[in-house]
Amino acid sequence: MEQFLEEAKSASRILNTLSGKEKNRILKEMAQALRENTSELLVANAVDMDDGKKNELTSALMDRLFLDEGRVDSMAVAIEEISALKEPVGRVLDGWVTEDNLKIEKVSIPIGVIGIIYESRPNVTSDTAALCFKSSNVCVLKGGKEAENSNKAIANVLQNVLEKNDLPRSLVSLIPDSSREGVAKLIKMDKYVDLIIPRGGAGLIKYVSENATVSVVKHDKGQCHTYIDKDAKIDNAIAIAINAKCQRPGVCNAMETLLVDRAIASDVLPKLKKEFDDAQTKLKGCLETQAIIEASHAYDEDYDTEYLANILNIKVVDGVSGAIEHILRFGSGHSEAIITENITTTEEFLNAIDAACVYVNASTRFTDGGSFGFGAEVGISTNKLHARGPMGIEGLTTYKFKIYGTGQIR
Repeated sequence: MEQFLEEAKSASRILNTLSGKEKNRILKEMAQALRENTSELLVANAVDMDDGKKNELTSALMDRLFLDEGRVDSMAVAIEEISALKEPVGRVLDGWVTEDNLKIEKVSIPIGVIGIIYESRPNVTSDTAALCFKSSNVCVLKGGKEAENSNKAIANVLQNVLEKNDLPRSLVSLIPDSSREGVAKLIKMDKYVDLIIPRGGAGLIKYVSENATVSVVKHDKGQCHTYIDKDAKIDNAIAIAINAKCQRPGVCNAMETLLVDRAIASDVLPKLKKEFDDAQTKLKGCLETQAIIEASHAYDEDYDTEYLANILNIKVVDGVSGAIEHILRFGSGHSEAIITENITTTEEFLNAIDAACVYVNASTRFTDGGSFGFGAEVGISTNKLHARGPMGIEGLTTYKFKIYGTGQIR
């Protein structure tokens, strides 16, 4: 592990010599290589899918794991979109001249070597590799064991492009020891690794946060809420709620709890029930919800659960203040939404909710690097320091000060 990471650290110096134009050309070659090797990637993915069935993975995990020609093309498109973004490194962020006539510039630079630990989605391999390469960072990847064959095939395609351009394969690499022990070593290698980004379940996040000596940016669970206010347009509210839960239930920006204003609950809940029944969503509700529609009972532990499945909690609340109180108790700081036409209520919600992304009259499903115009993201940061929300190329940079003098002494 140490030799592997030492090579990655050395490779970062080579990456820093590439111009933005060179990086963009290579990224486009990576995108094309994915398309040209689609059949190879699908063969590897089929092995993972067969293993997933044997291991009885949930439908949500199987959906995350699955690749077809369309998804491989989407991976290539994401890399092309990343290549088209403005160069994030070497930008002068600020500048001034001091009383001592020193000229100071604050300039963006790469973080260095970034370790990314993620779940069963193979596209994360290409997304994070491209984002790191664009921002002149070396990435060290540890994907979920469910996608082992897919991840290796994708990484190999990208590494072949690097090699063709006389660049070290270690600029994009999978850690050699993907066991729990390997992860334990990786997160303590602060001599070589500058940042760890864990994406996964609560257990992984907790373990990394408590044991890492490397700096950590967390991609915590997506305990996302949508609140339907008494002043909402009901048709909009229903469409948004259905999208937020049902469009893709197994992702972190899907809604897990729907909050409904008591003033409209008796009117809107039966309409929601019909739509969710059509989508085969399993509903859990508070006592007030159960008095209006048929639903299983929702306990406190349900409100704290990221289902990543077509299951939804519904709670009737006392207006926007009740919604805020519930979200502050159970939210994970990921994405929260309010549906209302009332400007005063909107501002109260926006100002009170402490989350990376707070929506008005839109689905939480938009919390995504691609939707935000970042091409992709290495994760949805629930941290407050350094980066927050969809973490694109700018979140993968830091800065240094360049100071120009003419012989000044102090």
